[in-house]
Amino acid sequence: MSMILSALENIPLIRQGDNLADIVLNATNFSLLDNDIFVLAQKIVSKSEGRMVNLANVKPSEKAIELANQTEKDARLVELMLQESNEVVRFRKNVIVVEHKLGFICANAGIDHSNVLGDGDNKDVVLLLPENPDNSAKQIRDEIKKRTNKNVGVMIIDSHGRAWRNGTVGICIGLSGIPAVIDERGWKDLFGYTLQATIIGVADELAAAASLVMGQAAEGTPVVHVRGFPYPLSEGSLRELIRPKDMDMFR
Repeated sequence: MSMILSALENIPLIRQGDNLADIVLNATNFSLLDNDIFVLAQKIVSKSEGRMVNLANVKPSEKAIELANQTEKDARLVELMLQESNEVVRFRKNVIVVEHKLGFICANAGIDHSNVLGDGDNKDVVLLLPENPDNSAKQIRDEIKKRTNKNVGVMIIDSHGRAWRNGTVGICIGLSGIPAVIDERGWKDLFGYTLQATIIGVADELAAAASLVMGQAAEGTPVVHVRGFPYPLSEGSLRELIRPKDMDMFR
């Protein structure tokens, strides 16, 4: 069994309104096969959907100002974090951890300054996560199938930190045509033991691998093609990856 991940070259700087399916297919200089997967960085999806916000246009609330004073962050940025979140989970100097409206726990509501504007002439512009990443992935996937008649999967990933380990890793925040988790309970191991609790977050595993290929700085390769994913493609959703709050032992 082997899986090949390849970053697509010649992806242009993405602007609001760009058709990402067109851009991906134009950069694909080989024949697609059924069960291929495209992994896209969140930033290019957010940019194409116009999720840029100029902090000059944000008026912070009293709650945002109070939290900004406690964390030494820009109150306008904190206001956006509150708007993008269900609740603040933890905070300390320069870090606010929230439950995002999409359901997952992340720092600073996933709002990003880096690689937002290609010309770099406005330091006050930040980028929010897509409003509905599953739907964004589905639209791109549907367009690719319409154009190529190939059944592919599409996944959108972002870099998140983890509570008990250093360093960020790529995780899935939206997907279409890809299983989010694989339940191996009832499968046999090499010695015939029946697995009792093994549920694999395959979308996050693939996201981490693709993130390595993409890079995090000035590589300019925000789309990765995957061939040889070791599980059948099927419909999945972000909801499958999010542990219900009543099952969360750590909040």
